[in-house]
Amino acid sequence: MKETHYEQHRRLGLKIAYYRKLKGLTQEELSEEIGKSTAFIGAVEAPNVKRTVSLDTLFDIAKVLDVPAYKFFSED
Repeated sequence: MKETHYEQHRRLGLKIAYYRKLKGLTQEELSEEIGKSTAFIGAVEAPNVKRTVSLDTLFDIAKVLDVPAYKFFSED
C-alpha cells in the first residue's frame, strides 16, 4: 500500500466494521461468508494495521453485508 493511500484504507476498514456490525455479523461470520480468515477481517478493520483489500474481496464483502460497494468510499 502506498503511504499516500493509508488514510483511505483506514477509513475503508472502519466502514467495513460499521456495516458488518449494523448487519449483526461477527468478524468470524463475515470471514466465513467470504472465504477469508478471521485474522484477515480483523486486520482490515483495525485502524492501526496496514492491510489492503482487493476489489474482488470488497465486492464479496459488499454482497454479504447487502451494501453497495460505493458506500465504502462515500464520506457520509
